[in-house]
Amino acid sequence: METTAVDQALKFIGRILFLSANPDAISRQLAGADLTLADCEPLRDNVSTDEITPVTVMMTYDERLGRYPYVGFKAGDALPVGENTVRNGGFEVTVAGERYGKGSSRESSPLAEKSAGIRLIIARSFERIYRQNCDNIGILTTDFGILDRIVAGEAIPFEEFLAGRDEVTRDVIRAGGLLPYSKLHLPKVTGKHFAPIPTSRPLTLAEKIIARRKVLPEGEAATGDGIILSADWRFSHDYFTGMCAHFMHEAFGDDVTLERPDEIIAFQDHLVLVNRSYPHVKDNMVPAVEGLFDGHRHFAAKYPVRSHGQLKGEEGVEGICHAMMAETYALPGQVVVGTDSHTPHSGSLGCLAFGAGATDIANSWATGLIRCKMPEIVRIEVVGNLKPGMSARDIVQYLLQTEFVRTGKAIGMVFEYTGPVVKAMSMDERATLTNMMAEMGGFTGVVEPDDKTVAFLRERRGVEFAIEDWMRSDAGAAYKDVITVDCDSLSPMVARPGDPGNAVPLATLEEPVALDIAFGGSCTAGKRKDVDIYHEVLKWGLDPIPFTLQFCGIHGRV
Repeated sequence: METTAVDQALKFIGRILFLSANPDAISRQLAGADLTLADCEPLRDNVSTDEITPVTVMMTYDERLGRYPYVGFKAGDALPVGENTVRNGGFEVTVAGERYGKGSSRESSPLAEKSAGIRLIIARSFERIYRQNCDNIGILTTDFGILDRIVAGEAIPFEEFLAGRDEVTRDVIRAGGLLPYSKLHLPKVTGKHFAPIPTSRPLTLAEKIIARRKVLPEGEAATGDGIILSADWRFSHDYFTGMCAHFMHEAFGDDVTLERPDEIIAFQDHLVLVNRSYPHVKDNMVPAVEGLFDGHRHFAAKYPVRSHGQLKGEEGVEGICHAMMAETYALPGQVVVGTDSHTPHSGSLGCLAFGAGATDIANSWATGLIRCKMPEIVRIEVVGNLKPGMSARDIVQYLLQTEFVRTGKAIGMVFEYTGPVVKAMSMDERATLTNMMAEMGGFTGVVEPDDKTVAFLRERRGVEFAIEDWMRSDAGAAYKDVITVDCDSLSPMVARPGDPGNAVPLATLEEPVALDIAFGGSCTAGKRKDVDIYHEVLKWGLDPIPFTLQFCGIHGRV
């Protein structure tokens, strides 16, 4: 890519890689053929971060990741992209379909693309965290509006890449990334920032939390505006702690002082069982994981932060990061951010909890501030009655089938869950609703705190909490949309392989599915309520098969 100054035009002299759904089109491009968009249609939609950088290649956090972009990319049944093929192919632009970068918050994906030579991503739409991660590390993103001009070799004025972006994001991109922007523009905020909640119009709970914790811009923010919030809890897990620390030290120096380190948490949870992982063992990647462990442990030892890790004298860890946040730390009305796309789990308590990339979290450690956009709010009214054997997961799997979610309208939205079914749910079930906002592409989910929230905090955590008057949505608050879920019309759902969005009603299966092994657990389904449900099933289970039960934390083993 020629030129570096933001007041000049950019001309992309490298090749363009169209991420086609046709494996032959991918293979031809990798072999040296320069194809057109028409040659490669249809493009792949829903390319996930796990396809861009599978977990098995996330063993480092520097330019070595450039060997691996798209090695997990699927075109039909094929995996056509091999190690180093993007870097060796001279590609500078990637073009894809809808919802590019869905899935986890891993910044490894855009970092791998950048390290392989990719400077621009063009897609019909992007997932929120992925695009923000690109902004943060200096990869440009845009839609198809200028694709023909780039193909023609035209120099594009830099400002055209900022079209439609909010003011804060434009400044981040102009600065070359979030950390340079932070050093140039962000105010020094010592301690937590609180502002009066506006009373000029009715507000939702999420809007109130944002207004109360917003540092920039001054005054009321419009939907889509870039905003800077004062965050409470800021956490990372072992895949990304070292990356966060590396970025922070590069930007702020090795002697940087953390802002409120007692509200920073390092979780060792994702990688502890790596010795049981077949691909890691088979491909001799376990030693590389030790490098990630070293980065995590060094950060936790160097700074006075909170830390959770491996259990003493037994296999396993204290818990999964975002589940432990709800069980141990988060409180109604707070702002919670972490390096995991399922951070919205804690929204079940009535706080604003959302996932962020490594650069965002690194910046939050040094400044106490987190960047996001002023979101739109969708009210999800859950009415009727859930049939026996159904749970919050059936509601989420139903929502994943709606036109609103399937067409990407939920991207960047806050889902406010309410209605008699939600009010009757346990806190564990509410957490399933908010946790799975990641699968829907949303910003976060939230449930107003109530008596059940107070009882949960008292019984699980020994915390006496009084709900303040402002911690609810006002009557007459405006919503982008209202979606009603009538549980009387729902039936139990099961997900076909690959994605929770592949759910179908159980009754539509043509024949029973034979089970060879069974697993119960994960952050979404390893809570106490989930384990109670497993117990009910196991009481009438028939032929025994291998079964693994994973609690989402030691708090569930009671």
